[in-house]
Amino acid sequence: MDSVTITGIDHVQIAAPGGCEQAARRFFGDLIGLEELEQPAPLAARGGCWFQAGAHELHVGVAEPFVPAAKAHPAFRLASVPDLDRLAARLEHHGVTVTWADELEIPGVRRFHAHDPWGNRLEFVARPAG
Repeated sequence: MDSVTITGIDHVQIAAPGGCEQAARRFFGDLIGLEELEQPAPLAARGGCWFQAGAHELHVGVAEPFVPAAKAHPAFRLASVPDLDRLAARLEHHGVTVTWADELEIPGVRRFHAHDPWGNRLEFVARPAG
């Protein structure tokens, strides 16, 4: 078999119901702080939004019928534990439930789970400096 080289993950797509764009911009843009990207016109006509997440992209795509992902999820890496704590506080301040994971499950990783406006599971992680 001929070999190929995978250099990383380009993007992760999560599903959302039709008409999700305003809530996606508010949640992923305003609350989490991701920069929105312009979609190519043929894809923009389908709805949804794209965001820059570090070197990767998050695509929020419209799915009908829509069912939130309860187990599968993207995990967003934050630059520091203080950033992770600030994000958790910001989300909670805006009514988003934050569930901290047991730090013994993955040694050296502090993390929490939350859900987007449509019920998709999200994970946020940081590694302590040092």
